[in-house]
Amino acid sequence: MKLPDAEKLCEQLARELKPRIAERTAMIGIHTGGAWLAERLHAMLGIREPLGLMDIAFYRDDYHAQGLKHDPKRTRIPFDVSGRDLLLVDDVLYTGRTVRAAMNELFDYGRPESIALVVLADRGGRQLPICAQYCGARVEVPPGMRLRLKRSGGGGLELALEPARAA
Repeated sequence: MKLPDAEKLCEQLARELKPRIAERTAMIGIHTGGAWLAERLHAMLGIREPLGLMDIAFYRDDYHAQGLKHDPKRTRIPFDVSGRDLLLVDDVLYTGRTVRAAMNELFDYGRPESIALVVLADRGGRQLPICAQYCGARVEVPPGMRLRLKRSGGGGLELALEPARAA
């Protein structure tokens, strides 16, 4: 199965987002793939506010059932979110649960004016009524597979399929 070129999708998203960038715009990337994408987009768009990064591990609704499966990163939002137009960036949109957790955490920091979701790929399969306002590509993923964003040693981004982890 041929997957879209992540680098080209990133450029496409930057072109689409550019007219939306204003003085009150800020960007937050969700660890890990969303943070990589946000780092790239933030630089391409020249957003004035520093980039925010968040790890939503403790806000997930399955945290108590599954526990912590990785070393959590520290959420770092170096600006006041209140009254800001936020671009929330993730790599792959699937069930919507990661985005729900991110929004729950964001409101602990204040009340943004708006939140727009930016994703590199939407693979469908939503369990919650969440959709991306900016999406690089819609990708059909075979059953039993997972779509991931990977970063090469040189910093390049690429989409990859891998077997889904058992729940």
